[in-house]
Amino acid sequence: MPEIVNTAQAQAWNGPEGAHWARHQDRWNAVNGGFDAPLLDAAGVTAGHRTLDIGCGSGQTTLLAARRAPQGLAQGLDLSGPMLAEARARAVREDIANVSFTQGDAQAHPFEPGGYDAAISRYGVMFFADPAAAFGNIGRALRPGGRLAFVCPTEPALNGWVVALAALRGILPLGDFDRPGLPGMFSLAAPDHVRAVLGAAGYTDVAVERVTADGNWGQGAEDAADFLLSSGPGRHLMGQVEPAEQARARRVLVDHLLDYKAADDGTVRLRSTSWLVTATAV
Repeated sequence: MPEIVNTAQAQAWNGPEGAHWARHQDRWNAVNGGFDAPLLDAAGVTAGHRTLDIGCGSGQTTLLAARRAPQGLAQGLDLSGPMLAEARARAVREDIANVSFTQGDAQAHPFEPGGYDAAISRYGVMFFADPAAAFGNIGRALRPGGRLAFVCPTEPALNGWVVALAALRGILPLGDFDRPGLPGMFSLAAPDHVRAVLGAAGYTDVAVERVTADGNWGQGAEDAADFLLSSGPGRHLMGQVEPAEQARARRVLVDHLLDYKAADDGTVRLRSTSWLVTATAV
């Protein structure tokens, strides 16, 4: 594998976090899939486009891009070996040949200069060690005039899963978990910061648009609570308290999620609010 500069994220996504996402790829796609069509539309993927999917995970958006461009190709790049194994298996199961998956770090990967028409990402660009350097490297992989399009979270309070975990403050040690602007999940929550980073990386025509989607977190409040508490943030927080407090946190979370259970089918749906960011490579 080529050079890895984002060693902390590589360790996480090749450890418990990557294993969790690989094991539950269908559930995460049910949570985040509402952003797939807007993302691919914004990137203009069609016909013979060559698409690069950054932080592709288990390959959902990469495979969709490949289907949209049957005369083109789609390449997914991710740090996570377990998730890429699932992506490759899905491509075989779905008989999609114009797709490939590579393990690597977007900040340092030796992309072919100008090799892609579009670069996309669904929640895969918030954890770069050096965002301007990473976006600059991606930009060099795009042809002049190529399109960058990605989805990233807006401020925490507009995302239902964050509000749900925030209901556990006083039980779990949330600290600055739901504070915007810190490194991590919400590092690109401020539009002016997004524009500054992409400008420094050499892009033009930067646009930031608010988009929403209701994700399916589980069949009933208990299922959704267990899934949310087994995800990275939930698992980390639960691991810091005693079993009695863990049980209490689960009860409070179940009660909170009951308000979001759909009457027709019992699924728990939480709204995610994100930025759909587009830019042009020079």
